[in-house]
Amino acid sequence: MADTETLQRIRDRIRGAMPSARTELAALVAFRSVADPRQFPAQECVDAALWVRDAFAAAGIAHIELVETSDGSPAVVGSSPAPAGAPTVLLYSHYDIQPPGDENLWHTPPFTLTERDGRWYGRGTADCKGNIMMHLLALRAVLADGPLPIGVRIVVEGSEEMGGAGLEHLVAQRPDLFAADLIVIGDCGNAEAGRPTVTTSLRGIANVVVHVETLAGEVHSGTYGGAAPDAIAALVRLLNSLRDEHGNTVVDGLDTSGRWDGVPYPEDRFRADAGVLDGVSLLSSGTVADAVWARPALTVLGIDAPPVVGSVAAIVPRASARLNLRVPAGLDPQVAQDALVAHLEAHVPWGAHLRIEREAVGEPFRAATDGPGYAALRAALAAAYGREVGTAGQGGSIPLCTALQRAVPDAEIAMIGVEEPRCVIHAPNESVDPTEIENLAVAEALLLRSLADRAAI
Repeated sequence: MADTETLQRIRDRIRGAMPSARTELAALVAFRSVADPRQFPAQECVDAALWVRDAFAAAGIAHIELVETSDGSPAVVGSSPAPAGAPTVLLYSHYDIQPPGDENLWHTPPFTLTERDGRWYGRGTADCKGNIMMHLLALRAVLADGPLPIGVRIVVEGSEEMGGAGLEHLVAQRPDLFAADLIVIGDCGNAEAGRPTVTTSLRGIANVVVHVETLAGEVHSGTYGGAAPDAIAALVRLLNSLRDEHGNTVVDGLDTSGRWDGVPYPEDRFRADAGVLDGVSLLSSGTVADAVWARPALTVLGIDAPPVVGSVAAIVPRASARLNLRVPAGLDPQVAQDALVAHLEAHVPWGAHLRIEREAVGEPFRAATDGPGYAALRAALAAAYGREVGTAGQGGSIPLCTALQRAVPDAEIAMIGVEEPRCVIHAPNESVDPTEIENLAVAEALLLRSLADRAAI
């Protein structure tokens, strides 16, 4: 536990820096850094990467550069060597963002940081540019007392949101760039603002795109309707086979009965966090924690079919859907994807022609939490927040964690961040609570200082 004087000194520094942090975060949010040149110019990602590189260089990272990865995205990679006998900590985040989606659903422009009711709104404010600011604020607070007392590596990815495997390939090819005693993944969040939480498990991902075709082309619904097979109806029937009467995900050959044995996720809080409408049932016969952290979960991400406006009285010959299968820790995502494909092939109705495109799988992750790095992190979080630290799972996927676990097997991997539920990451009107940036930066600075007092972790 940090002494009171050290805690107060670090908090004063970081709190005093929050106005300039807001200005910097606004500059980062202004980059439309979606790692998909079909949606935004690739230069937006390059410019964001350059901004991140320069900011960490100014924050004391001695050697830092852009490294082009195998998917073409530039990663920001840097290091400051450890003094003799001191440990090394790797700080990770990503500067790429989800697309804004329908900008008409945003109350304020998505690429303009806007303050409202004490929160900062804009795409990437929480996921994950707010976590970049967390790392920067922590480093600056420690540097104010002199040179970095431990080794620090920086890795800021450029294609995480698009599922790019570039950084994973770099980890496999150059594990030396990621060698550390403790790896802090800044891409998670607390169970709620003000409640310090360490994420200990992640679901993997096994997506597919399904194409259903029934006719050579559109035909008049008045002339042929009733006998001619409707591709949209075939797709709907196929998708319905992936849930039971309670809404549970069901995929032939997959165990969907897992149980979560950690901290629970109260149903009332989940309903509020997810914005579930009054009277609408949750899709699980188990607990919320079972459903979101311990079991496979199938979501329909999108459907290609004629829109309502402009639709005509014709039978649609083809339709497609992108399916997102989240895979809990302990289940091989390739096995899960294989099972999903086999299920779809077995359940396609009416002899409709089916074509399935597989997307790259991402592996689930479970952290080891009994090491000295974790102990130091929990103490730092408890000091920064003044309350006990909890643990939780996360339904999302960070495939990099498993890649790091393979490449740097002796490193502890810890997941924290500013992305509490009210941030509504990936949705319109994403926001961040600036007190979360402040408190987590304080905790990370305390962590870096405390590790300097140890010969090793």
